[in-house]
Amino acid sequence: MFVNLGRIRLLYIVLGVLLLAGLLPLAFAGILLSSRSAQELRSVEGRYQAQLVQDKARQIELYGQRYRDVVSGLARAFEISGGISSLNHPGYDAKLQKTLQEDPNLIALAIWPVEGELHRAFQPDVIKREEVDERVSEVLATMSGKGLVVSRPQIIRSGQEMALTVAAPVMGDNDVLAAVVAIVSFQEVFKAVQQLTSKSERELLEAGLPVVFVVDQNGRAVAHPEASVAFSAKPMTDLKVVQDWQESGGQVQSALAPFSAMRDGRKLEMLGSYATAELDKDSLRLGVIAIQDEAAALKSVTGMRWQTLWISLVAGLLTIFLGFFFAKKLTNPVQELAAGAHRIASGDFSQRIEIRSKTELGDLGSSFNLMTDQLERFIQDLQCSVEENRQLFLGTVKALAAAIDGKDPYTRGHSERVSRVSIAIAQRLDLPEDECEKIRVSALLHDVGKIGIDDSILKKPAALTDEEYEIMKQHPQKGYKILSQIPAIKDFLPGMYMHHEMMDGQGYPQGLKGDEIPLMGRIVAVADTFDAMTTDRPYQRAMKFEDAVERIQSFVGTRYDAGVVAAFSAACTDGQIRPGSVRLKKRTPAEPRVVEVPLTEPEAVPVASVLP
Repeated sequence: MFVNLGRIRLLYIVLGVLLLAGLLPLAFAGILLSSRSAQELRSVEGRYQAQLVQDKARQIELYGQRYRDVVSGLARAFEISGGISSLNHPGYDAKLQKTLQEDPNLIALAIWPVEGELHRAFQPDVIKREEVDERVSEVLATMSGKGLVVSRPQIIRSGQEMALTVAAPVMGDNDVLAAVVAIVSFQEVFKAVQQLTSKSERELLEAGLPVVFVVDQNGRAVAHPEASVAFSAKPMTDLKVVQDWQESGGQVQSALAPFSAMRDGRKLEMLGSYATAELDKDSLRLGVIAIQDEAAALKSVTGMRWQTLWISLVAGLLTIFLGFFFAKKLTNPVQELAAGAHRIASGDFSQRIEIRSKTELGDLGSSFNLMTDQLERFIQDLQCSVEENRQLFLGTVKALAAAIDGKDPYTRGHSERVSRVSIAIAQRLDLPEDECEKIRVSALLHDVGKIGIDDSILKKPAALTDEEYEIMKQHPQKGYKILSQIPAIKDFLPGMYMHHEMMDGQGYPQGLKGDEIPLMGRIVAVADTFDAMTTDRPYQRAMKFEDAVERIQSFVGTRYDAGVVAAFSAACTDGQIRPGSVRLKKRTPAEPRVVEVPLTEPEAVPVASVLP
């Protein structure tokens, strides 16, 4: 299960490559083009803003110059006419009022002699008499010398309109005879900054349009798209672009000044620019400021990016659809080859792959089937050779065991019987087939060391003396010494070498205890003892089957392993081990079958013909 998690299907790799090849250039080109477009558009917007504020500043300067010329012209006219004596002529105030009516931007016009009464004309629906007198007094208080004075635009309280005051002195020989004062509407400037739209500042910013407004040298608004902002003289110094203009001291005619601003709790990147409008070089400079939401201004670029994204998604889906179709054509043969390789790896040579393709994959499929045919023949030949070698090996082992048993007529067939009982016990213990096979060979060879025991001891018809018994006990070491020189037999040595060890440590040759004794040795020990008890020997008669089983059970924990004896007893109870025969489970690729093998063999049957 977890192995499959680490595998990546070739189909996904092909689709991934197609997606990368199709979408990566498109996405890269879209991002590159949109970024380039954003830069160009940002540059264009910056140039437009700079030109916009310059134009507005020139409009304001021209507007101010116009009325500076009007006021200074009136003052020069008085000087040329010889003074202000004409002010006392009847009907002069009416002429002044007529002059006012000819220019709608003139809210009030006043002439105030140094010695005499104030003569004034004003638009009563816009400004009151008292406010005219107040403004005239304020501007004259700042006049000192021959130059013009231009005041900061201020709101007319009675008419709710912004206006600036311009004053010029009327000179005599060397003295000031009077002052000409004009109150000029600032409405033309409002129209200029509103850009022919009635949208609010927020609406302009959201639409990506520039917001143009005018501030005085203190950073307070004097003209704004929203009249209330200018009427309240709202400070605009929270905007960095206004701060930059103030720091320039009005000396810089125009400049770009991008900045960040907080709007509704959000930080916005803004495009900003400023220009200076000089209404009076000495006393009044105004800043014309333009700000614009950069994201809204570049909204078209954002739209282009979204279009690129959607086009990429559509192209990706189309690529997946077409790529899946063609990738399946490519990967299906590869999957067939992989499935065929898995079948071969598992030993199944019964199927051949079918790849109907005129490409190299078709040739590969044909070559694969040819390789499968050859592998099947080679493996069949190898299996035959292995089985032949196995039968040869077992035949050799059986012949060796029979030769040893044949030295004593009373032990003829002993090794073969011990082998079968050992296998029956191993099968009862559910040991794997390869372990059962090792136990079979080990049991066959368990007495091979007796080949080195003198026949006088081995064939003695009576009980052995202590000295003879000690010599007989050496047969496991002798067998180990003989067989340990053969590397192929090392897996069978434990049963042969340790089948006389006991669970309590009183056995030989090493005196091992409990689990120190290999399971193979514990199994052969029980089988060897059972056969010795149930066959006639020169020094004892064979015990009854039931008595032999009971006798072996009595040695559990001292001589024999409890689990092995339990398996042996169960085999005896179920009839798998019976007097004179053993039923072995013959395992085949189909269902296991039981083969009953006699424990005693007729003397006429050759050793090589014994059923494995």
